Amino acid sequence: MCVRIGIDIGGAFTDVVVFDENSGDLLWTKVETTPDDPSVGVIKGVESLNLDLKNADLIIHGQTLAINTIIERKGAKVGLITTKGFRDILEIQRANRRDMYNFRYKKPEPFVPRYLRLEISERIKSNGEILRPINEEEVNAVVQKLLEMKVSSIAVSLINSYINPIHEKKVYELIKKIDGKVFVTLSSDITREWKEYERTNTAVLNAYIMPKIHEYLDKIEREFRNRGFKGNLFAMLSNGGTSTFEFAKKYPIYTLESGPVAGIVGAIKIGEIMGIKDIITFDGGSTTTKASLVFNSEPNITTEYYINRNRYSPGYPVKVPTVDIIETGNGGTSIAWIDETNNLNVGPKAAGSMPGPAAYGRGGRDPTLTDAYIICGLLNQEELLGGKIKVNRKLAEEAISKISTHYKIPIEEAAYGIIKIANYNASNVIRLISVQRGYDPRDFTLFAYGGSGPMFAPFVAKELEIRKIVIPYIPAGVFSAWGMLATDIRHDLVMSFPIRIDKEDSIKIINDKFYELENRVKSTLASEGFNDIIIVRYAEMRYYGQEHTVKVPIMGGVIRDVEIEEIKRRFNEVHKAIYSFTLDSPIEIVNFHVSGIAKLNKLPIIKINKENRQIDKAFRGIRKTYLGKYDEWPVYDKELLPLNYEVQGPAIIEDDTSTAIILNDQKGVLDEYGNLSITW
Repeated sequence: MCVRIGIDIGGAFTDVVVFDENSGDLLWTKVETTPDDPSVGVIKGVESLNLDLKNADLIIHGQTLAINTIIERKGAKVGLITTKGFRDILEIQRANRRDMYNFRYKKPEPFVPRYLRLEISERIKSNGEILRPINEEEVNAVVQKLLEMKVSSIAVSLINSYINPIHEKKVYELIKKIDGKVFVTLSSDITREWKEYERTNTAVLNAYIMPKIHEYLDKIEREFRNRGFKGNLFAMLSNGGTSTFEFAKKYPIYTLESGPVAGIVGAIKIGEIMGIKDIITFDGGSTTTKASLVFNSEPNITTEYYINRNRYSPGYPVKVPTVDIIETGNGGTSIAWIDETNNLNVGPKAAGSMPGPAAYGRGGRDPTLTDAYIICGLLNQEELLGGKIKVNRKLAEEAISKISTHYKIPIEEAAYGIIKIANYNASNVIRLISVQRGYDPRDFTLFAYGGSGPMFAPFVAKELEIRKIVIPYIPAGVFSAWGMLATDIRHDLVMSFPIRIDKEDSIKIINDKFYELENRVKSTLASEGFNDIIIVRYAEMRYYGQEHTVKVPIMGGVIRDVEIEEIKRRFNEVHKAIYSFTLDSPIEIVNFHVSGIAKLNKLPIIKINKENRQIDKAFRGIRKTYLGKYDEWPVYDKELLPLNYEVQGPAIIEDDTSTAIILNDQKGVLDEYGNLSITW
């Protein structure tokens, strides 16, 4: 049995990809997501491929249920237990504002109302010493009060528990003695970083989604087992790795970006065989566009992650290791609308899969980006998704006519305006993940996937002067599900312990902290059945007195004076690359970061069959297009394009899940693996 299954639940579609290591066969399907019960869509997708789950030995599952539960505020009733004097930390948040002149700026509403935030008299000092012992009778009374108010999940976040979690662990024991079924989240189990607001909010959000994710994973596991599956079940994590379902049930906050991150892992895998190490991933979906930057084949993993952050809100901080991703509400089903200042906008509201774009004929009336693509001739005029979705151009015209009538312009011009705005939104995502991080996008290759990614990419590349685009050989619309099959088991732990590395006892402390984290990571992986583990170290460092840190790779083994000098050199090098200067100042480590990785069998990438690939067979005809002017573009079937044949732009290249655009002065070439490279 060497069959792997990757499952990715998106906003509009659920993708299933199956790889048989023995035969090399790759199967895939896309079915509509079922928001009321995502397991229905998952099982429908698996059954549509006529799979015998008895022959499968690995399922890796990513989902958007966790983050959607937070965004839609459909989670559990949560109670918070915190240290006396810190009841209102979720309300106070941060005093600083990112934009002090923004009069529409508003603090986000806490997920736990004040009456459910209760205090206990305990205190641990910043060095970990116990200042005030815990009062068990007081804890019991607080727990009883929360249970009487019908909370189903409790978050415990005590001040300075990141440095010494002993009191939080005691509270957990007392809660479970009173009620063994209530869900409990300890902040110290999730993050050992400082910043009490961020740490508390992370614990609260984990408690908020835990009951729902626990129920869902239990249900989907039963469904798989009832169909004969006897292999291993893994959940995709936001750090680019995977873990067991049991881990995901306890810490669902680690799975928030599980789907998008899998695409990044897949892009790195494709980059390896192409000899490309510096990548900007560009995932254009049905409702959102996401981007991430990979430098030297390493994604940037950060704990500075926010949900619902926008120009009017700081969002909700989540301090768990997450691959750095920038996301905007700009996808294929994004709705075009006119604001109060008479300006045309695209997104963030989207039509999703139901009712979907107007052209799908499912009752949608709002103009969407997909409708605009159809009117401008960039998308197939008859069907999409290999014939599963029929296209009605007349309905698309009726929807876009709302825009064209308002501005008194032709329908094609209104549609092109929608496309240009969507392209600008997509370009801005790339700027945020590259330029704003101190990187020049021109030094990177753009990896485009997702249903709309290959359509955005050529416009974005020209705008930002990115000279090469790669559209992977895996059907772009299911690429993230395939990326799950290329992942390893991975756990990341981060601990705050600020220390100047020039202090007398710093070397001993640095070694102790790294060894402590390594032992915890090894213990976690061993409990999941993995003992052959790779350990990778990082440190978040800064000049003494600075606020922000940079992430520096740290060597393994014992750290001595010579290693300290090398760490200083690495820090200065990274700091200069990001900020363009160095200082002759003391250096300190703020956060210790350890990654533990257990390698799964490598996913082989097989060269494609060259037979039956001829340009005359690939040619589908000429299509009338409009991008500011009328033109005629050739259309090709990607599955029949000959290898190494240069397709000169303008041209359209179609496959079952996406459409790639090649603009004027650009050319596309299919390599021996089936990856499409577009250069100019």
